[in-house]
Amino acid sequence: MFGNVKLDKNLLERIKKYAEAAGYATPDEFIAHAIEKELAKLDEAKGGGKEDDPAVLERLRGLGYIE
Repeated sequence: MFGNVKLDKNLLERIKKYAEAAGYATPDEFIAHAIEKELAKLDEAKGGGKEDDPAVLERLRGLGYIE
């Protein structure tokens, strides 16, 4: 873990509000989930996503996108 991260007061208030509304146990849990989602998008865009899955590759072959 990196330790403490400083956030703007307004941003922190929004995080607290939405974390509670979405049912997260803590704002930290909400922040961790949001970061994980964003990193997953970046991984997928970079080529580290689901396209390594054999089922996905087979479907792409069947559709003619790859040989």
